[in-house]
Amino acid sequence: ADANALRGALRAELVALLEPVAKPLVIDTAAKPFVILTVGVNGVGKTTTIAKLGRYYSEHGRSVMFAAGDTFRAAGSTQLAVWGERIGVPTVTGPDNADPASVAFDAATRRKAEGHDLLFVDTAGRLHTKHNLMEELKKVKRVIARADPGEPKDVWLVLDAVTGQNGLEQARRFHEAVTLTGVVVTKLDGTAKGGILLPIARELGIPIKFIGVGEHQDDLQPYDAAAFVHALLDMPPAAA
Repeated sequence: ADANALRGALRAELVALLEPVAKPLVIDTAAKPFVILTVGVNGVGKTTTIAKLGRYYSEHGRSVMFAAGDTFRAAGSTQLAVWGERIGVPTVTGPDNADPASVAFDAATRRKAEGHDLLFVDTAGRLHTKHNLMEELKKVKRVIARADPGEPKDVWLVLDAVTGQNGLEQARRFHEAVTLTGVVVTKLDGTAKGGILLPIARELGIPIKFIGVGEHQDDLQPYDAAAFVHALLDMPPAAA
């Protein structure tokens, strides 16, 4: 009978669901370096997202390095290297079709020697249903740990906001393979609202780190549950 009350109740329920997974990255400066492995299916914007993350953390006083592990996509390594040059972040690359694990190993070794705060490791987009590709991802993670025990501390799934229920299956499969510690949702500048984060939060409880709202370097925002629900429902936030 009261549509406003219903929408207010719905907003409160959604915020209650999403707030527990709003967990920003906290960097322990006494335990550097810190490796973040980024994973996801093809075309979700991993490389661009890594560039935005590099810019964000550089502007917050962190020393950042990239590893261009997307060696199978034409110009994949070059794309990240160009981004790195633009924002002043060194990038470790390998030849086209190189073993991505070798690039990750070289980057982890160099990062450890140079003492950078953060290393973002790019990986090729891969279908979560392809066993051999998921096994390759596990290998990349193992090799990083060999170069620097205890790393990577984080594994983030980059997820396209337009993804429907298949996004939950993607999260499940990647989580089973490499134990996800975070989600970054991209392309929220279009018509998509990223509702897939709701079942991911409810069923898997994986922390949500950032949202991408455009193609520019600074179009990345730390995830805020109340603001996200506000945009999802297209209604003003509740009064304080």
